[in-house]
Amino acid sequence: MTYFDGFVIAVPSGKKDEFVRHAEVIDPLFIELGALRVHECWGDDVPDGKMTDFRRAVQAKEDETVVFAFVEWPDKATRDAGFKKMESMMHTDDRFNPEKNPMPFDGKRMIFGGFQSVYQIAK
Repeated sequence: MTYFDGFVIAVPSGKKDEFVRHAEVIDPLFIELGALRVHECWGDDVPDGKMTDFRRAVQAKEDETVVFAFVEWPDKATRDAGFKKMESMMHTDDRFNPEKNPMPFDGKRMIFGGFQSVYQIAK
């Protein structure tokens, strides 16, 4: 069954191009490790909630945009194997080198998780 990793981050609004360049370097890695697709979505209509919302979840500041991203895997086993391999690559693959591919956001405020697909519909 399809498996997803979801991410929500706050990116300085003026660093959209840097964010896209970072994604262009990092995201192909997920495909190499077995992912089916990766989506990076720049916040366009992210309303403030009454109890909670995306902005509060990542402590977004006034000059930051909320980004929602997800990685689609064929199944959890492929995802787990991919993440295990990724961990071993962290110190050897230049895509993870912050000097060569700096993260244009505060990774400490990122929220993420893995999700089992329980229902799908498509056109």
